[in-house]
Amino acid sequence: MSFQIITADQRLSEKKGHKIVVCGQSGVGKTTLARTLEGSRTLFVDLEAGDSAIEGHAIDVLRPQSWPECRDLACFLGGPNPSLAEDQPYSQAHYDYISSVEGDPLKVTSKYDTLFVDSITVAGRLCFSWCQQQPESKSDRTGKLDTRAAYGLHGREMMQWLTHLQHIREKNVIFVGILDETTDDYSRKQYSLQIEGSKTGRELPGIVDEVITMAVLTGEHGPYRGFVCQPLNEWGYPAKDRSGRLDTLEEPHLGKLIAKMSTQMPQNGKTLQFVNPVTQQSEETTNA
Repeated sequence: MSFQIITADQRLSEKKGHKIVVCGQSGVGKTTLARTLEGSRTLFVDLEAGDSAIEGHAIDVLRPQSWPECRDLACFLGGPNPSLAEDQPYSQAHYDYISSVEGDPLKVTSKYDTLFVDSITVAGRLCFSWCQQQPESKSDRTGKLDTRAAYGLHGREMMQWLTHLQHIREKNVIFVGILDETTDDYSRKQYSLQIEGSKTGRELPGIVDEVITMAVLTGEHGPYRGFVCQPLNEWGYPAKDRSGRLDTLEEPHLGKLIAKMSTQMPQNGKTLQFVNPVTQQSEETTNA
């Protein structure tokens, strides 16, 4: 086995896609965001059967109806994982089988730059439904469903699926999900992804490059929709920006957002800014 060091010039010249989670409350317009992408270069993965939001938009659609189909799609697009045994999903054997059925992945998917998955919430439901039927989710003693075992399998399956899609380096992968809002005992608002189990929602932000909340905000001229892209925001919405190029508030347009993230950053550019509050207060006191 030999290691290949990728030089800085090689890495900078590589085509790299962005992995984005767009979350928001139901009805805010998340699915409609597909209209802001170039239709001829986008594959819309319709898990919700909710493509009426893109009616009239020229875009290719794929409709997986089961969890095995979702796994096949991820393996077909992401290629095999060489670390897995032949009898495991996403292995070389799995990839070879899917390729023999669907054709050469490079020819079938080369026209697409972006994969729009609508939604990760429904993907989680399909996965959990499948997990409940598996032998390892049954109790050895009674033969009945062991809910804890089913949720454990669900967490492993979802993270493996998401990680495999995340490793498709040359394509943008956009996951859409419903954002739940709850209130704690101190009347503070808390937000989380609506998805089966706790493992996926807890670990997903660490996998993707961007976590963006699409929210209805209030401005001087009334309510408007916007992308909240930075974790330190006044509304407390979940957000993450690995690119270092996004402002706290961006226009709800995925095409423009991806273009902005793809701009070349200065080699010595600073992506993080720090203002020492003690020093700032001291300077303000001195100037006063």
